[in-house]
Amino acid sequence: MKVLHQECGKDWAIYHGDSAEVLKGIPTDSTHLSVSSIPFASLYTYSNSERDLGNCKNYSEFGVQFTKFIIPEWARITMPGRLVAIHCMNLPTTKEHHGYIGLQDFRGDIIRWFESAGMIYHSEVCIWKDPVTAMQRTKALGLLHKQLKKDSCMSKQGVPDYLVVFRKPGENPERCTHTNESFPVREWQKYASPVWMDINQSDTLQRESAREEKDERHICPLQLEVIERAIQLWSNPGDIIFDPFVGIGSVPYIAVKMGRRGVGIELKESYYNQAVANCKAAEAMSKQVSMFSGATL
Repeated sequence: MKVLHQECGKDWAIYHGDSAEVLKGIPTDSTHLSVSSIPFASLYTYSNSERDLGNCKNYSEFGVQFTKFIIPEWARITMPGRLVAIHCMNLPTTKEHHGYIGLQDFRGDIIRWFESAGMIYHSEVCIWKDPVTAMQRTKALGLLHKQLKKDSCMSKQGVPDYLVVFRKPGENPERCTHTNESFPVREWQKYASPVWMDINQSDTLQRESAREEKDERHICPLQLEVIERAIQLWSNPGDIIFDPFVGIGSVPYIAVKMGRRGVGIELKESYYNQAVANCKAAEAMSKQVSMFSGATL
């Protein structure tokens, strides 16, 4: 199994296949920026494929597969001096599967895994999530108000998202530069904050896509504004923006809309088909903008 299908537009390409194999065919030092919400170990079931990283037997097996087959190739294809931005969260543990209620340091392990492949731990931002919404969605014991009355030592804070960023060693041959007009000081101050408090958790491609109720729902779509900020800050127009776990295509969708080139890999056929449809929609919107950008009334 390598590439089962692929579809391309003027500024995007989506590959249907296993990232561990498709990555091997991508040229060395060819991608300018990666933004990806990687599989959250065994927290979610993404598909029934034995090739799906989310279907590893346990957390340790996920770590072995990810560090052996994904990260080295990902580092290889990244251009020197350029970045890989990973969307993640620490993972809740359960009595049923782990024997205790707590957290697994997934974010920390991701940092250690990428550093072991020679990547530099560049930066990170904590993305605030509403604990009330999380409580309503997960019914987590530690977030329930009634737990304060029972035993507050089991009460705890909500789990935020993180965007953890790695840099490939070496000089960046195509520097990213901004002007005061394209990136005002006030906007930079917002981006430079170590905590982004203003990300709308429902601002996802899942919401914007014209999808029917019977269609499969992507379990943990990445918020579009997180992608937009990463692309604006760390890439130039025309750059290749890559995601080896592209899902329904959020990253290439935003890349095309922002004048970049989006490339993604997806194993699950229904997600692949939706990613292609979303990239086509982004391309059509970009054409419309370009048609009317020079028009005068």
